[in-house]
Amino acid sequence: MSTLKIRLRTLLIAATFLISLGPLGRIVMAEDAVTADPEHYKVEFENDRVRVIRITYGPGERSVMHEHGPGVVVFLNDSHFRFTFPDGTAPEIEGTANVAQWADAEEHLPENLRNTPAEVIYVELKD
Repeated sequence: MSTLKIRLRTLLIAATFLISLGPLGRIVMAEDAVTADPEHYKVEFENDRVRVIRITYGPGERSVMHEHGPGVVVFLNDSHFRFTFPDGTAPEIEGTANVAQWADAEEHLPENLRNTPAEVIYVELKD
């Protein structure tokens, strides 16, 4: 077998494997929010149990696809976001200032839909 045929066969096998992972492949390949988008995500505190992240978005700003572990979200001001998920769905959510809510681990791409800045604290739980 020629070198080119061997390389093509190897690429085909690798592609077939990645496609077969389906949703698991996306979870493995998702990037942490702080690493993926340091412009909007900053670690304020971290220990072996939690990581506290400050999230700031200017009017109309959006992020890149990234993931978060489970945790508690505290909206510091009234907020309106669109969250685009890997499956293409894109629900909008409203956040009320000074209200905390639970957030499951997920992968998403957020966008601030307001013409004012949005600020959020995310207390991410560690295993």
